[in-house]
Amino acid sequence: MKKYTLQKSPFIVPTDDGKLIEEHFGNAINNNPELSIAHMVAPSGWSEPFQTPEFDEYTYIIKGKKQFIIDGETIVLEAGQSIKINKNIRVQYSNPFTEPCEYLAICTPAFSIDKVHRED
Repeated sequence: MKKYTLQKSPFIVPTDDGKLIEEHFGNAINNNPELSIAHMVAPSGWSEPFQTPEFDEYTYIIKGKKQFIIDGETIVLEAGQSIKINKNIRVQYSNPFTEPCEYLAICTPAFSIDKVHRED
């Protein structure tokens, strides 16, 4: 039995907002409820509704900028910066900038649509 798992073919999460989501580890690709790791590209003008997830989320910006509204405070991260947002905190993610934003997102426990609690 191998002592590692090599991921060469991430699960492409279907979206209708132009965002690329490639899950390398997590619920969608290998039923791992403990951790999810995804590579994402958010196009210019992209945004999600506010949400209050039941998981901690770590974000590392590779290229571009990403905006976070966390409990009413607006934070903008640029390439090379990272953030951890604690679970059960109201947050909105967006890219109101002119360039796409490429980033990594790590969630513990793993991202799950039934635990993200997006507002309508």
